[in-house]
Amino acid sequence: MSAEPIPRETSASDLKANPDTRNWLQRRLVYVPLSLALLLPCYWQPRIQAGDLSSHIYNAWLTELIQSGRTEGLAIVGQATNVLFDLILYTLFRWLGPDWAQRLAVSGAVLIFIWGSFAFVCAIAGRRNWYALPVLAMLGYGWVFHMGFFNFYLALGLCFWAMSLVWKSGPLRLAGAAALFAVAYAAHALPVVWSLALVGYLWIARLCPEHFRPRLLTAGILLLIGAHFLVMRVLTSLWSPSQLTLATGGDQLWVFDGKYYYLLGALLLFWGALLLDLLETHGGRRVAASIPLHWCVLTAAGIVVLPSTVLIPGFLHSLVYISERMSLAAGVCACAVLAAAPARGFHKYAVSALALVFFVFLFRDERKLNEFEDRVDRAVAQVPAGQRVVSPIVGFDLRADALVHMLDRACLGRCFSYADYEPSTAQFRVRVIKPNPFVVFRYGDSWDLQNGRYVIQQADLPLLALGIKDNGEVTVRSLKAGAATGTSEWLALQNRKVPDR
Repeated sequence: MSAEPIPRETSASDLKANPDTRNWLQRRLVYVPLSLALLLPCYWQPRIQAGDLSSHIYNAWLTELIQSGRTEGLAIVGQATNVLFDLILYTLFRWLGPDWAQRLAVSGAVLIFIWGSFAFVCAIAGRRNWYALPVLAMLGYGWVFHMGFFNFYLALGLCFWAMSLVWKSGPLRLAGAAALFAVAYAAHALPVVWSLALVGYLWIARLCPEHFRPRLLTAGILLLIGAHFLVMRVLTSLWSPSQLTLATGGDQLWVFDGKYYYLLGALLLFWGALLLDLLETHGGRRVAASIPLHWCVLTAAGIVVLPSTVLIPGFLHSLVYISERMSLAAGVCACAVLAAAPARGFHKYAVSALALVFFVFLFRDERKLNEFEDRVDRAVAQVPAGQRVVSPIVGFDLRADALVHMLDRACLGRCFSYADYEPSTAQFRVRVIKPNPFVVFRYGDSWDLQNGRYVIQQADLPLLALGIKDNGEVTVRSLKAGAATGTSEWLALQNRKVPDR
């Protein structure tokens, strides 16, 4: 009777002799340097320029004040959604301070989103598509990121992880997906609703004969059209034909000004070339019947058809930029559809060059925005501690207005951003419960304070406002009762002021 072989430890010679083991290790280790490269934009400037991020970190500081009983009229409430990123940020803020809290919270969100998107794309393609990673990185640092919608962003990344598990069904994978969806809901409900709708479509489509799927897709689009009329009739909402321009997801590359249009056009051409290769390789009928394409079409149809602004019962401010946010999901879905196209050397070089130009643009623009925030910081440093301040300095030339919340971050530990919008919307865990000296009670007043239309009341005083001179110096002035705040328009990327009208 022959003896069974005795197991032994794996040695270096075994790794050389067993290419499968060596390749497995290499495939895993490559994610470390790639992750570090993906996080570079979170660390290459003195501050992360991401719109609402400044408001989020300011409200983390307010949370600490509220818990210590120093801000009567403000409260912290429990809520099930739109809260996860804020909880992470507040925890890190207490441990590490505001700067590292922002960098680490955003870094985690970036890795969850980009690698979740990559896992989703690869699950659908059935193989690793490395040439999709530069596109996903651009989408990940696109418009949604620079608007600072990090609860939505984090939720969408978690949903992509969950959908990558659902694609290859099994009890453990479905359980993992359910857990991820639950965590994602704590961040933001919108991506979870979208994901579950697509998962439902997946299950139905897999039960149908392939030739029946076009009819199923048509039914899905008709259902979205019906939902449009229902929402417009039942809820206060807004819809615009311009939502058609958001359907591809490529608009995420249009971050600040007009030069990003060229990148948007180049990305659409790149996607068009991949689509032609996909049709040539797999045939039009097979592509048209594929579930990933249907997911992409349904997502695009929802972006175009459904209202982009909806006032949800219980909130004091509408959920806005729905189509613009979901455009990010559409872009990732487009990558998933095109991942089945054959990878050519030209594609890899072209998309790498496109990503390089995109991140060079971002680096230069964020440097200019940081230079302007330095001026805001210097001005706020002159403000006596505990004062109320507003900043009606606007940047209408920027698609993602980086100026509107700069005061929030500058006020940390020193003053109160009187127009802070979060507490008055009833959408966040920090809430205003009665008039107080720290933040305006009504969201409409917050909006008017930021846009120069608010008429100062005696109860608002003393109140200071930032302004800007023609040479770019940020100033502080006292406001008087009966006067409107007014605005100063600053073209941050051109480093010049628009003459007062």
